[in-house]
Amino acid sequence: MKKSILFSAFILFAGFTFAQSAKYESAMKANISKLDSLVVNNNEDDVANSFIRIGDAEKTQWLPYYYASYCKALQALTEKDNSKKDPLADKATELITKAESILGKENSETDVIKSMIATAHMMVDPASRYMTYGQDISNNIQKSEALDSTNPRPVLVQAQNVFYTPEQYGGGKDAAKPMFTKAKQLMDNFKPETDLSPSWGQSSLNYFLSQYK
Repeated sequence: MKKSILFSAFILFAGFTFAQSAKYESAMKANISKLDSLVVNNNEDDVANSFIRIGDAEKTQWLPYYYASYCKALQALTEKDNSKKDPLADKATELITKAESILGKENSETDVIKSMIATAHMMVDPASRYMTYGQDISNNIQKSEALDSTNPRPVLVQAQNVFYTPEQYGGGKDAAKPMFTKAKQLMDNFKPETDLSPSWGQSSLNYFLSQYK
């Protein structure tokens, strides 16, 4: 009788856990599907907040805060009002720090976000901030590539940075082309670890590659 009660309790707990997991995955997939159209739809804030709510509910999952940080970093990069860039980038830092705390370490994907955040801070005033943030941008890209040489996102982000850097400083469209080519090769062969793992960047890559046609 006692074994029967324990078994029944186990079945109920397993069923509840499965339901919670299914709910989490469904909510995550719904938000992840919106990532490639964030800038077009101007809904970075809404999607970020949705990821944060998922993270706050789950508590032990790092990906919701990672994606929320990505949304905030992208919002900071595309914000035209320079007075708003730093607060957005600071929020992105808070979220990526939380993601790494839950994960227990940095990884290739979180380092990409940290490079994006540093770029957003620098863009407020490139001339005066390069010495502060320029090294952070490069270091995080290098760490990301070292942690996972198959990840296309550090190469893509670096290519975008070079694309928008003036030619007199070693940047420009032509200088970025080999990087976009490499990013495409990596993107074509990249296999995310799970359905929820980072795989963003294809639409952005397609846009930049179209500039060479």
